[in-house]
Amino acid sequence: MDQGWPEGREMQVSDQEQVWTAVPITNDMTTGANEDGFHFRQVSLERDITVKQWADLRLVRAGEPCVNCGRPLKIRRAIEVGHVFKLGTKYSEALGALFLDASGKQQPAIMGCYGIGVTRTLQAVLEQCNDKDGIIWPLSVAPYAVCITPLNIDPASPVMALAEKIYTELVGHGVEVILDDRDDRPGVKFKDADLIGIPVRVTVGAKSLADGKVEVSLRRDREKHLVSPADAVGKAIELLG
Repeated sequence: MDQGWPEGREMQVSDQEQVWTAVPITNDMTTGANEDGFHFRQVSLERDITVKQWADLRLVRAGEPCVNCGRPLKIRRAIEVGHVFKLGTKYSEALGALFLDASGKQQPAIMGCYGIGVTRTLQAVLEQCNDKDGIIWPLSVAPYAVCITPLNIDPASPVMALAEKIYTELVGHGVEVILDDRDDRPGVKFKDADLIGIPVRVTVGAKSLADGKVEVSLRRDREKHLVSPADAVGKAIELLG
């Protein structure tokens, strides 16, 4: 039985205020022996354990009334993003972390620790922030704030020259930005950008640039803004809010 406590603690032979069990009254059981690493064998529930109250338990169902307020219960899935552990006095005794109790006697401090799981937190974010096409990163935890997507990566092309200029200016404003300079089809780049979920995308293409426009869009709501090349950096920063 793995319940997070040492062997020998699964069930302790003593007076029990309550026993919650689906097991019928049984003899010849093996139980914990009130000491780590030891067990009792041939335990009889009637003979060796004094039960003061039995409880018939089952899992609650959504919609059943709360025993305190009477309102219908809701069942929701959750992610455990942090832990709290009680360390007891093991380390305080070893380190001499003592305090004076009410009677002036030295006692070891009961220690505890807590931790927040970074990967679990990201999993919780992803579970809440997504759509059918992929991730929708909140700006606060996004790996990059802006993705620049040039549709022509020839270094001599006006498209790539403008994309690199926008990249340099955004970096100069302290924006975390990635330049997608892969030699791939526009559809692949757009699909990957949606999948990865960078909050803002700046798309530079030959057709729009010929009309004096650059597309700046939000991943969150897909809203697209056609702006002049000179206004592209300012618009991206504006959308980052």
